[in-house]
Amino acid sequence: MRAPRWLYRLYANRLRRGLDRSRLPRHVAVAMDGNRRWARRQGFDDAGIGHRYGAEHLETLLDWCAGIGIDHVTVYVASTDNLTKRDGGEIAHLMDMIEAIIAERLVRPGNPWRLHLAGRLDALPDTTARALKTAVEATADRTGGHLTIAIGYDGQAEIVDAVRSLLETEAARGADLPSLAARLTAADIGRHRYTPDLPAADLIIRTSGERRLSSFLLWQSAGAELHFCEVYWPGFRHIDFLRALRDYTRRRA
Repeated sequence: MRAPRWLYRLYANRLRRGLDRSRLPRHVAVAMDGNRRWARRQGFDDAGIGHRYGAEHLETLLDWCAGIGIDHVTVYVASTDNLTKRDGGEIAHLMDMIEAIIAERLVRPGNPWRLHLAGRLDALPDTTARALKTAVEATADRTGGHLTIAIGYDGQAEIVDAVRSLLETEAARGADLPSLAARLTAADIGRHRYTPDLPAADLIIRTSGERRLSSFLLWQSAGAELHFCEVYWPGFRHIDFLRALRDYTRRRA
């Protein structure tokens, strides 16, 4: 039996008032997991419909973050494995949702978020990659928060790409490997990440009950708190979000 809405609102307000605003995370990352399982539980014959509900739920997450002052959000939309191992029809449906719901809605007037991309875009269909790049360009001059879409993404691949980019840059400058090895720092590699100008994650939330990172933000999660939530992503509620923030602030006290 579901609790009445007034009781839900009362509990949400209590959670919000109890947060220590001085300890809130600056950068929240979310692995939006469980779309297909949510759809099956809701009785949909096509489990891929969960991707549409999941994509639409991103707007709600951004509203929650903006409302509480969190201005950096990263969401894990699809890993490299997702794009290569899942059914072609499901992937096509997911790409349609990304183009129609994420890319198009982000560029609408009044949306304050600036879009960034993390991942190997050459793994995406041309239309999806083009739609996302267009959205990045269209939102670049905004002054609101930063939203990073991790798509065609793998944390190990990001580190490999960063090291490769660093070596290519140093080689172009005439540096030799022994001298580079002698002075190499983590910051040097970090400057070649997919999003080098954005801060590392403070809080990483994964929905659906899975308790692993699945190669999400491996480099940026070094100092992050991890929060695993049992609910599937489309069913992730405001109180689930506030509980994650509450746990984070308590651990940082």
